[in-house]
Amino acid sequence: MGPQRSSARARSRRSESKSSRNSPATFSKASARTSAYDRNFEQHLIDHQIYRNNRAAKPDNWADINLRMTQPRASLSPSKFSEEPFEKFQKISESALTEAKVMNTAFPIILGSDATDIPSEQSLLVNNLKALPDETVVDAKPDFYEGSELEKIHPEIRESLSSTIIPSTLRHAPCLPNFFMEAKCPDGSAAVAKRQACYDGAFGARAMTSMRQYRQPPILDHKALSITTTFHDSCLRLYTTHITDLGSEDGPRYHMTQLRSFAMTDTVETFREGASALRNARDWAMEQREQVISTANMAVGMDDSRTSASKSAFEGDASTEGGPQPSKGRNLAAPNQSAQP
Repeated sequence: MGPQRSSARARSRRSESKSSRNSPATFSKASARTSAYDRNFEQHLIDHQIYRNNRAAKPDNWADINLRMTQPRASLSPSKFSEEPFEKFQKISESALTEAKVMNTAFPIILGSDATDIPSEQSLLVNNLKALPDETVVDAKPDFYEGSELEKIHPEIRESLSSTIIPSTLRHAPCLPNFFMEAKCPDGSAAVAKRQACYDGAFGARAMTSMRQYRQPPILDHKALSITTTFHDSCLRLYTTHITDLGSEDGPRYHMTQLRSFAMTDTVETFREGASALRNARDWAMEQREQVISTANMAVGMDDSRTSASKSAFEGDASTEGGPQPSKGRNLAAPNQSAQP
């Protein structure tokens, strides 16, 4: 009897284990989420109309952005950035063994000494934005991003667009992100960096588009307002991300398109060209943020002004047509009684 009961219990446990493995309820939300480190991540984005390096759908302002990136920078002139600092960069970039080392030593040299003038954050979890494309994807965590101060945006807009323009529950973090960097050490994966950049860029494009169309007519152009960059094994790449098919039944389409690439340890001339492109792209991204913020704030301000004017006109008409008006201290519910102290 003993061995038979033991064998029956074992068969029962195996049956329950198999049943639980096949049950959808046993899969937690966390275990089902995918990330850029999964090979099927890009296909998941494509299935939801987020396309990586889609050269067939360049933004309308692709050439203008490229032209802007070629502008010379005084801080990178031969007298300011010579062979000596370039050789130092070569050594730092080629010897960095971790992603953190790349971000803390090599990337700041490319970014420049004046990089602190733009609000930025590193490795901040994007946990306040509406899921993109859906909740089966982990929250983004860009190695670096730049945005604007929240106080620059009208409170009404902050409240209305919170889930698309405020990336973190830490409200003092920069909002309206549209410039991103994803870095990898030499042993890291370039494919992962590109997938991360594609994901970041979609958030940036959505944020900028939502701000741009706030209380505005429908957007008919296909301009890029977001920049993403990758740095892997001393190679710098810059991309734009823009949206098409706004308002369509199938939903918007996100397109990431490469702008330029640079082998940053090749020659000092190549470094100057690549660093100039990156710094100009940062300035351009900041200008786009300032423009859409100004336009949205102005739209809210104009509506507030119209509301105030209409209210004043209504109160003026009421005062002339209705005779003496009750004082602020009078009980309007009982006009024949004096207000109680």
